[in-house]
Amino acid sequence: MLRICVGRLWTAGPVGGHRRYTRPSVKSSVETLEGNKVKLYVEVDEAEFDHDIDRAFKLIAKEVNLPGFRAGKAPRKVLEARVGVGVAREQALRDAVPQYLAKAVREHEIDLIAAPEVEITDGTETGPVEFDATCEVRPTITVEGYAELRVELPSITVDDDDIAEAREAELKRGGSLADADRPAQTGDFVTLDLAATRDGDEVMGLNTEDWSYEIGQGWVTDDFDDQLTGASVGDELTFTSTPKGTEEPADFVVKVTAVQEMTAPELTDDWVSDNLGEFDTVDEWNDSLRESLAETKLNQARQSLVRALNESLAGLVDVEIPEAMVDADLNQRVQGTVQQFQAQGIDLGQWLAATGQEPDQFIESMRGASVEAVKVDLALRAVADAESLEVEPYDFDAEYARMAMQYGQKAKDIRKAYEQNDAVPELQAQIRKSKAFDWLIHHVDFVDAAGEAIDRDTLLGHTHDEDGGHGEVQDVQAAAAAVIAATDAEAAAATESDTTDNEEETTS
Repeated sequence: MLRICVGRLWTAGPVGGHRRYTRPSVKSSVETLEGNKVKLYVEVDEAEFDHDIDRAFKLIAKEVNLPGFRAGKAPRKVLEARVGVGVAREQALRDAVPQYLAKAVREHEIDLIAAPEVEITDGTETGPVEFDATCEVRPTITVEGYAELRVELPSITVDDDDIAEAREAELKRGGSLADADRPAQTGDFVTLDLAATRDGDEVMGLNTEDWSYEIGQGWVTDDFDDQLTGASVGDELTFTSTPKGTEEPADFVVKVTAVQEMTAPELTDDWVSDNLGEFDTVDEWNDSLRESLAETKLNQARQSLVRALNESLAGLVDVEIPEAMVDADLNQRVQGTVQQFQAQGIDLGQWLAATGQEPDQFIESMRGASVEAVKVDLALRAVADAESLEVEPYDFDAEYARMAMQYGQKAKDIRKAYEQNDAVPELQAQIRKSKAFDWLIHHVDFVDAAGEAIDRDTLLGHTHDEDGGHGEVQDVQAAAAAVIAATDAEAAAATESDTTDNEEETTS
């Protein structure tokens, strides 16, 4: 028995029971196994496979120099006598079996999540070719309680404390610093000589002199402000702590050269008029602050909506998820991060050394995000099934148009690429997921940290028509589209890869 490795085959669709597909020269059937697996059985008759052997001989002819024949022009009979049929048959098996497998996968709508394990059971030497393929497929799950989700977002309510904090920040910008004849406390500005090393080597970005730092900003390390609080001019602090954004601790030496306190001006109508220009009174400034803070908070809540909803949805998935899906997402995530580093001109090795990480740590640090992404994928598909969300022809038109705008191509060319490379089922799945996400943002409850409800119409930017219904959804309507934008890269990459393969095959 011969085993053949195949690359990923891109399909999407349900699998169940034991079904059979037959055409005159190729027969295939599928059997459901345990553990999210199915087995494909494929039989190719001798006459059909002989065409594949003939194509293999044509490839061999290009590589074999025979007297009296131009390259690639030696007849099959001559090649059979020279190299034998066995060599061509082996070549045909390597080339044709993956193609027969891909067709069977599409015909039976098998939603693969990993490369199948293929075993040729008959026909390695003569006669019809038979092989089977054990395929790991995407599991179909159900999620309970998705319609009753309470998703926590930043509050969009502006209170008096928010306005007071904004006023204080602006007043500080117009304030002055004076030496404080006392130990440092929160809110003071300290001037520091900072040195951080790890195993005797300087930690990038954490060695400087005469650095002015406001205690309470929470920079450098989690306990950096605690170390500075109570320090006086001339003190030299030594401690070990883990710099933010890194995995390994570092040794710090911090010398305090100055401790200063901020003296802010008194808030009066005259100060507002003299320093802010566009306002004449404190009340006018307060009204403006309230309006701008409300807009800022609303934008913050909208920006966190997708992430927060995904986290809540993933929390409902309590089934064991396939490692193959996690590994595939993790691999794509790591490649994307490496490409971002390269685009920014950052050497990954130097960055890892500076942050105290080994390559394996760097990769594993992303695994949690991949696990969540897989759970969200399965959950969104489950919601789409439960709510009977279907993809209509105009949905495809809209998505092709969106991608055309994004990639600067024609919609018809993108459609053609998806159709030629059998990527339409994957795109259909992504659109259904987008519809499921859109359904969720219009049905789940959004609350702030105190458990208070956040008005959905305000959050989503609904306008109301004269009949009291909802008009156009403005800003956050793009949130559902973001699901496709975040997940269709894999299908697009596959389409591009398949197109390249097809071009090479045609050239051959």
